[in-house]
Amino acid sequence: MSVNVVTHLNFRDDARAALTFYQSVFGGDVAVVTYKDAGNVQQPSEADQVMWSEADQVMWGQVAAGSGFRVMAYDVPSHLPWNQGENAFFVSVRGEAADEITAYWEKLTDGATVLQPLGPAQWAPLYGMLKDRFGVTWVLDVVSDYNAS
Repeated sequence: MSVNVVTHLNFRDDARAALTFYQSVFGGDVAVVTYKDAGNVQQPSEADQVMWSEADQVMWGQVAAGSGFRVMAYDVPSHLPWNQGENAFFVSVRGEAADEITAYWEKLTDGATVLQPLGPAQWAPLYGMLKDRFGVTWVLDVVSDYNAS
């Protein structure tokens, strides 16, 4: 079993540009899943055109280089709070084994606020998010191949 810890950067409307920039600096490949790709958008009412405009924003993105450099990023949806520099990152723990990720999750929940319970997601066998007792937001998931089609 192995686990990787990756800095997960949070943006508002700039994740794709940031990932492209980091790729130009560190090399490697960019992977992007939009909110629309993940089926995480509903047709909005006229009063909620912002949500529709976010359909092509980055729900999950990554730059991965052969050197070992990794960074993940996403565009924080407009209905969630975001202040540049205040909640600019998550710590992402990605593993290959559900039992290993579950064990980390159970320990991290001590004194934590669970933001998304650990469970199956459209893009991963297990995914969860919590803010630990020190105020650090952690995203834990089991790695799987993503097929946007």
